[in-house]
Amino acid sequence: MSRCVLALDQGSHASRACLFDESGTLLAAESVAVATVRRGTAEVEQDADELVQSLRSAAHAAIMRARAATPGLRLCAAGLAVQRSTIVCCARADGHALTPALSWQDHRNAGWLQKLAPQAARIRELTGLPLSAHYGASKLRWCLDHLPEVARAAAAGELLAAPLATYLAMHLNASAGGEAGAARDARAARVDAANAGRTLLFDSRQLDWSDELLGLFAIERAWLPAHAHTRGDWGTLRLRDMEVPLGAVTGDQSAVPYAEGPADPTTVYVNLGTGAFIQRPLLVRPATPAPLLGSVLYRDGDGALYSLEGTVNGAGAAVSGFCAQEQCEEQPLWAALESLDARHPLPVFVNGVGGLGSPWWQPTLESRFIGGNEPRERLPRFAAVVESIAFMIAANAALLVQQSGSPRRVLLAGGMSRSHWLCQRLASLLEVPVQVTSTEASARGVARLAAPALTAQWGNPPTRSWQPQSDAALKARYRLFLDSVDAALRTNRTGAA
Repeated sequence: MSRCVLALDQGSHASRACLFDESGTLLAAESVAVATVRRGTAEVEQDADELVQSLRSAAHAAIMRARAATPGLRLCAAGLAVQRSTIVCCARADGHALTPALSWQDHRNAGWLQKLAPQAARIRELTGLPLSAHYGASKLRWCLDHLPEVARAAAAGELLAAPLATYLAMHLNASAGGEAGAARDARAARVDAANAGRTLLFDSRQLDWSDELLGLFAIERAWLPAHAHTRGDWGTLRLRDMEVPLGAVTGDQSAVPYAEGPADPTTVYVNLGTGAFIQRPLLVRPATPAPLLGSVLYRDGDGALYSLEGTVNGAGAAVSGFCAQEQCEEQPLWAALESLDARHPLPVFVNGVGGLGSPWWQPTLESRFIGGNEPRERLPRFAAVVESIAFMIAANAALLVQQSGSPRRVLLAGGMSRSHWLCQRLASLLEVPVQVTSTEASARGVARLAAPALTAQWGNPPTRSWQPQSDAALKARYRLFLDSVDAALRTNRTGAA
C-alpha cells in the first residue's frame, strides 16, 4: 500500500491541493479558483467560507484522482500553507465568520494607521516589520471600529480575531457541514508564528503577543488565538469520508525554503508569483532588518528560525497588467523572449505596479518606460517589464548581502522561473549561481513540514542552473533603473510636501 501526504496551499487567486508519495512524486494536483471583491483601491475582501470550501473541494478532487491511478493509496498526513496578513473576525462560540476575509492586499485603514507613525521605529524593533496597513492589526482595528457585530462580540468576550490560517485550520478540523467540531476548535484556536508575525502584534524576539503592541492598537489578548509550533498536532483534517492528521501550518512564503529539505541559510529563496518574495533563512533574529523585513520562518520547542525578506509587488501582476493594456496573450511573448537577441537594445521600465515594496516602501508610483523613445515593437517593451522584476529582486538581494553576507546560490520557484531569459539575467545581476526548483515549492515545503518521516527520503526535484555572465548593457540599465526610481521618489516627496 502506497503512502502519501496532502499539501494544501491557500493563495490569493486559488486554493491548491497536491498529493506527494513517499518518493516525492507529485501524484495529483487540483486547483479551485476563489473570488476577490474589490471596492476602490483600498478594500480587498474574500468570502471566508468560500476559502474553506475551496480547500475541501481541491483536496477531495486531488485524492480521488490519485486513488483512481493508485488504488489503495493511504493518506498519512496533511499540511496547510496560507496567504499571510489576511484576517477574519469570528465568533468564539462556534467559529462562524463575522466578517469577510480582509486580504493582505487590503489597506482600508491606512489613514487611521498614520496616527501611529511616531511609534513606527518601535513597532519595527518589536516585530521586524514596517508600519503598514497591509498587515493584520489595522484591519482588526477597522473591524472593531466599523462593524457593530464585531464590537458586540468583543464586548461580550466572544470575539476571535483570527489570522486566516487560524480560521482555515479551525474549520478544516470540523466535519464538512457540521458545527460540533467547529465549536470545539474555536475555543482552542491557535496560530503559528509565521502567520502571527504578520499581524504587527507579535514580538518576534519573545515569540508571543506583545502587550505593548496590543496597547498601541487597542486590541485585547483574549481576542487572539494561542500560539502553536509550526509542526505538531493541529488536529484532524476532515474531508467527506476521510480523516487525516493535520501536521503543520505555516505561511505560503514561509513554506518555500523547505521545498528541498531543511531551510538553508546559505541560500536566497525567490518565489515568483503575482508578487515576488525574496528571503534568506537566519539562525538568529535579525537585529536591524530595515529596509527589509525580519520574519519568523519556523518555530518549535527549541526556539525559532528567522529570515530576512524582501518583497516585489509588481512581478506577475506587472506582466499581466502589460498584456491587459496591450490586449495580447502572455504565453507567446514569453516564448518569443527566449530567442530575443541579447544585443537588442531595451528600454527601462520603472515598475510601480501595486506600489514599490522593499527597499523603497512607496505605496504609489507611476509606471513608465524610460531610456530613449519607447519602442513601438511589443516584445522589447515586454522584455523591459520582465527585466524590471529582476532589477527589483537585485536591489533587495544587495541588501541581503550587506546584512548577512554573500549566499552560495539563489533558488527560484514560481511560474516565471520557467523563463530561461529571466533566470540568466538574475544570475548576471546577482553574481551568484541561480537554480530553479519545483513550481510547487510552497506545497512541497509544507508537505515536508507536515510529514518529516515520510518525506525524509525524498530526493530533490531536478534543477536547472545558470551561471553569472558579464553583461555591461544589463548592468547599465540596472543603474538607470535605480537612478530613475530614486528620482521619482524624490519628486513624490517634493510634491507631497
